[in-house]
This record gives sequence, C-alpha cells and structure tokens, in this order.
Amino acid sequence: MVLPATSAPRTDSPPPLKRSRHTDMDPYNTNGSQNPSQSHSHTTTGSLPPLSLSILGVEPLDEFIKEIADFVHHMIIVCAADYPAGNIEVEAKVGVLKDKATGKRLQMPVLVETILRPDSMDVRFESNMSAQQHRHFNSLLNNLTGTSNQPSRPAGPLHHTHQYLKDSFFPPDPNSSSDREKIRVTRDEKEGKVTECIHKIRLGDLNIYSPKRNADWRVSVSLEVPKQHPIGTATHTRKKDRLSYSHEEFNIDLTQVTSSTSAAAPAQKLHELELEIARPDLLRSTAVRRGDERLPEHERSAFDELIRAFVNNARILVRNAIDEWQ
Repeated sequence: MVLPATSAPRTDSPPPLKRSRHTDMDPYNTNGSQNPSQSHSHTTTGSLPPLSLSILGVEPLDEFIKEIADFVHHMIIVCAADYPAGNIEVEAKVGVLKDKATGKRLQMPVLVETILRPDSMDVRFESNMSAQQHRHFNSLLNNLTGTSNQPSRPAGPLHHTHQYLKDSFFPPDPNSSSDREKIRVTRDEKEGKVTECIHKIRLGDLNIYSPKRNADWRVSVSLEVPKQHPIGTATHTRKKDRLSYSHEEFNIDLTQVTSSTSAAAPAQKLHELELEIARPDLLRSTAVRRGDERLPEHERSAFDELIRAFVNNARILVRNAIDEWQ
C-alpha cells in the first residue's frame, strides 16, 4: 500500500532541537564523504561578526527532513492501524533509481537531491551494488569502527557483529502464490536456531533521487507481524552473510545475499546496504508523542530528531558511494 501524493499530513509541531555542530570531521569533509586530502587553512583579512540565523532569529524548518518525517509518521499512525499488531520497521536502502522505459539511471532537471512523489514516475529502485562497492563500504565502516572509541571523535562509538542467516519463505496457505503474502522464517546458521518468523507488510516507500551522487536512496516503512512457524515446504530460500554496524539508535547492515528458487536453478548473488532504526518501540512511542502540546518540547520533538539523524546517516552513506555501481 503506497501513500497517495495528497494524503501526507502536515503537522504544526516545532522543529526539533539541533545537535551541536562539529568542525572536527577529518578524514571526512562537511558532506560526510571521505576527504583524501588534509584540510587547508585560509588566511583572511577580516572576519564576519556573529550573524543571526534569520531576520526572526530562528532557522527555517528543513522541508526535506520534515517531508520524510511526515511520511513515516503517517505510515505508523494511520496506515499501520489497518493491520494486525506488529513491529514497525523504517529503513533506508542505498541503490539507484532506473527509468523502466530505458533501463538506465533516472535523469531529472534538478541540481540537488529530490524526494519523488509516490507513484509519480515509472521507475524502479535497484539496491544491488557491485562487489567492489561492497568492499569499499566494508573497509570504510571497519575503519570507522576501529577509530570510533577515540576521545576526540565527535560522535558515539560503532560496534559490529558478523551474522550468517538463512531466510526461508512459506505461503500462508497452499493456494497463495504472492510473494508479498509469504511468511519469512529466519534462522541463525551459527547457532542453528530460528530468530524470527514474521509476515512483512510493506506500508510505503519514498524514493530520493541524488543527481550529484553515484547512488540514490529509498525510505521504506514496513510492518513485521509475528507468526507461528508454517507447516510445509519453503518456496525459496536466501542466505545472508551480514556485517551489522550499530551506532546509537541505528543499525547499518552490509549484506551479501545468495538466493535460490530451486535446487536446479543457479544461485543469484546480490550486495546490499541498508540503514535501519534499531528500536521499533522507541519509534512508535516517539511517533505517538509527536507534536503533543501537553508534553515538554524535547518529548514532542523526539520523533523529528530521530528522523533527522536517520536522514543524516543515509545521506552520508550515499555520499560515500564510489562509481562502481551496477
């Protein structure tokens, strides 16, 4: 179910408090992309006096982040209410938007990243990257993890785990053939136990086109409904070799996926990168409190602050994509 273009709500909630801005970004530049050279000092004959944020003394609301926050909030509060109880999943995948007619990457007459109105263009999103791109992100995230405990680093530490998972997909009943209705059973191959059994319901997507970058991105909101382990034979399986990096309220998953539809069919190997909000309970609780004037400002704006950090992390991942994209 995709959110119609005209139905996204607009709230009057105040913009979230901004985190303090850091200047110590080496070896990354202010775009969040890797900076191969050291920063250069600049000599000036004078300096600007302290400037107000605007003629009103406040910074105008960032419409880009608010649009994503409004979309995610609508999916949680309105759309998810039509389904059984489950955990909300909000993730951003890195990939490319392709024109279905030409098969080539989307080209639009815009200069900066742009949110596409849902169902406004005949495009598809492909999250598969090259093995070289996968190695690039692996090296970048490993290096960041290794240096993340340094006292001088302006952000919190990263931690990582290496998982080997196997997904098996079962129809909810023998007469169903829809992939969207299948029940997914995930097993940890190291420990040999089932970690989850869910029916994943996609609530909606927002595609973000990034003309200055080597990749685009997509925000997806889904509902994961717990299910009992189905009886019968799996229709298809996939194995996931996953490096998962955790940072504050987010997980970054770098995954090599090997999927097969049958023993006779050749296996297909994909490489994916996604960012996910780690705690569904926090996501839902902050969404419920969003804009509630009876609450303190930090509570009613916590949802927008969470989405702000989520968007910032997605942007940094996209801006570090190299040009070896498939």
